[in-house]
Amino acid sequence: MAISEEMKESILGALENVIDPELGIDIVNLGLVYEVDLNEEGVAKITMTLTSMGCPLGPVIVDQIKTALSDLPEVKDVDVNIVWQPAWSKDNMSRYAKMALGIR
Repeated sequence: MAISEEMKESILGALENVIDPELGIDIVNLGLVYEVDLNEEGVAKITMTLTSMGCPLGPVIVDQIKTALSDLPEVKDVDVNIVWQPAWSKDNMSRYAKMALGIR
């Protein structure tokens, strides 16, 4: 069963409350979230990356994701899959994030 656009929007909306502690911008606008899915058992699967491989804040961000998604009644559990391919770059960032960080 494919995730509905509406549910996808809800999950991404909740993820906008997860702020990258280093950059002070949420993980959605930074372009760190590659894919969101929700299976029939209510497990949200988030495929994402971090700004750098050595990012010590990975576990903090994962905890914040679990907390943010716990507010959605459809989400019973969260599985965060951190990937390094494709590698994150500034090009993934939204216009808002680039402006906030002064990147052109």
